[in-house]
Amino acid sequence: MIDTLSKAAAQMSISLSAAQGESLLKLLNELNDWNQRINLTAIRDPQQQLSKHLLDSLSIQSYLQGRYIADIGTGAGFPGLPLAVINPDKEFLLIDSINKKLRFVEHAAAVMQLSNVSVLHTRAQDYRPVRLFDCVVSRAMGSIENFVLWCGHLCAPQGRLLAMKGRYPEEELAAVPKGWRVVAVHELKIPGLDEQRHLVELCRT
Repeated sequence: MIDTLSKAAAQMSISLSAAQGESLLKLLNELNDWNQRINLTAIRDPQQQLSKHLLDSLSIQSYLQGRYIADIGTGAGFPGLPLAVINPDKEFLLIDSINKKLRFVEHAAAVMQLSNVSVLHTRAQDYRPVRLFDCVVSRAMGSIENFVLWCGHLCAPQGRLLAMKGRYPEEELAAVPKGWRVVAVHELKIPGLDEQRHLVELCRT
């Protein structure tokens, strides 16, 4: 499995060290263990977990900027945990409103010895951070409009909102709130995943 993961990551121009590969697979092991007691994910097939959790998370690596990253609606820790593994120089705050999922995220981060991960149990729209974030990422915030309205205040003046989407979100792009603009829509190619993936990158106007 580690060879498959490393080769797939290499196809996305990500070079995983042996320790990073082992850490990512450890995350899936912990996810499967906890999933027997708490419903964290409906994806149970190992190959699908590899592509839809790990590789999907890593696919936005080249679009991260700055040091401080917020992952909104992180759920079981995606994309935040995999990105934290390969970015030890960045600080990640993983936010969710469901406490039981954050308990898993805290546990997994401890097992993987990730000192660059913190968690916060709150709704994004209620959070007022002391330090704003260079990147605010989400793959679970619904529409782009809601993502901007609920999370835009978390983003530093020169920062980026990164919305992970499936199909090209044409209608959503037409409803971006005032004060924000679309920098680019990046098509993401994920090895082993025969589904569309796009990343919408937004900044303040």
